[in-house]
Amino acid sequence: MTHWWQSLLENIHPPQPVWAEKAAVRQASLVKPPGSLGRLETLAARIAAIQATETPQSRPRAIVVFCADHGICAEGVNAFPTRITHQHLHNFIGGGAAIAVLARLTGSELVICDVGIDADVLHLPGIRHSKVRRGTRNFAHEPAMTPEECDAAMHAGYTTVCELHQRGIRAVAIGEMGIGNTTAAAAVTAALTGKPPELVTGRGSGLSPEGVAHKADVIRHALERHRLRPDAPYDILVNVGGLDLAAMCGAFLGCAAEGLIAVADGYVSTAAAAVAVALAPAAREFMVFGHRSAEPGHQVLLDSLGVTPLLQLDLCLGEASGAALAFSILDAACSLHVGMVTFAEAQMG
Repeated sequence: MTHWWQSLLENIHPPQPVWAEKAAVRQASLVKPPGSLGRLETLAARIAAIQATETPQSRPRAIVVFCADHGICAEGVNAFPTRITHQHLHNFIGGGAAIAVLARLTGSELVICDVGIDADVLHLPGIRHSKVRRGTRNFAHEPAMTPEECDAAMHAGYTTVCELHQRGIRAVAIGEMGIGNTTAAAAVTAALTGKPPELVTGRGSGLSPEGVAHKADVIRHALERHRLRPDAPYDILVNVGGLDLAAMCGAFLGCAAEGLIAVADGYVSTAAAAVAVALAPAAREFMVFGHRSAEPGHQVLLDSLGVTPLLQLDLCLGEASGAALAFSILDAACSLHVGMVTFAEAQMG
């Protein structure tokens, strides 16, 4: 089967190192001891390379939340009913959800995209309607998606960030909302890394220790059923992923192809990012990892990708909340890089 995204992978290349080198030269000339701004210096250089500029910028920016339901919830792996996904949309568009508050705080455009909510939401205003189907299938018994459905969700994520790029957006925080999606993320993580489900499965939205053990057991049996290989990331996404994960994967690939900063959120977002990196290794160079989630599998993924997140606040909300908070770090890195004077300009030394 030929997939639309295969041609996209051919357009994803690492940023040209010359821009990072120019940024490093400027950092060395600024009025401060060498390296004294720590990771802010390397972050500014990375952004300069992504944007191919000597004046990196983190604005304008957007937050995209992909929403979908998960058939695996039929196995009792979630603390809340799936109708919460639909109900929470009203908080997003009404401005009362955490990410809506953070979008206002950080001056970010907020895009809420339905790719697979198990409800009719066409009547709701302020929603990007890209529904592929009403939730995934139960991957404990069958593949979560068909390849056609997975491709459609990936395309929804890709086109979302491409349209943002056309409107001048430079940085995109990529997150999700969907009851049951930490189960999909844990299954994807175990399949990609080869780690046992017990190591990568957490409480999600509030499971008891017994509930976590059951969740890990469901994942183990599903992985045995599907016989997935770490070197087949797309098959992993199709079989045990979700429409929200597929959309985020497409969004990460789109950011890399378009030269946008992609800020990954927590566990579920990073699972999608890991699939994108497995498909296109150069895509990692366009990613910034906003925070480390309280979910235990998140650190496993971060280690497998060889990355260190900007923040560690024990968040586990999702909604791109940690990625949105990381925008302030990007602001600082870019502002210091562009706004500080050099020793020569200050006539010091």
